[in-house]
Amino acid sequence: MDSTAPQSPAGLSTTPSWLLNQAATHAARLLSEGFAAHDLRGYHYRLLATLAEEGPASQADLGRRCGIDRSDVVAVINDLAGRGLVVRAPDPADRRRNVISATVAGVDEARRMGDTVERAQRDLLAPLSTTEREQLTRLLTRLVRHHSGH
Repeated sequence: MDSTAPQSPAGLSTTPSWLLNQAATHAARLLSEGFAAHDLRGYHYRLLATLAEEGPASQADLGRRCGIDRSDVVAVINDLAGRGLVVRAPDPADRRRNVISATVAGVDEARRMGDTVERAQRDLLAPLSTTEREQLTRLLTRLVRHHSGH
């Protein structure tokens, strides 16, 4: 344990909410560092991975699928389009909307960033066995589904 890390009261440091928060902080750091190597961020990955897996989508639908605010979606799409990772075109069914598609370079970048996510997971979960990792994932999935109403 890092001796410079802040210490919390013993009663707090053994609570699941505190432990989940600390683990999430480490996970976010690992992902941020990994994505920085691509000169991209988590929002970029969420949009690219969604487009690579599910195909073209309107800006609004993409934002809903990724859980990203509408104004942030526009900024991220502009950034990705400027890098040649996505293209924006009018929706043939409704010219008032734009359809966003990943380019070949965008799909390749989504794959590379996915590899980065996998490495971050391995680093984060390094002290756990495969069985423990699967159990943790099942338990966290159950908690998230319960609290998100799914």
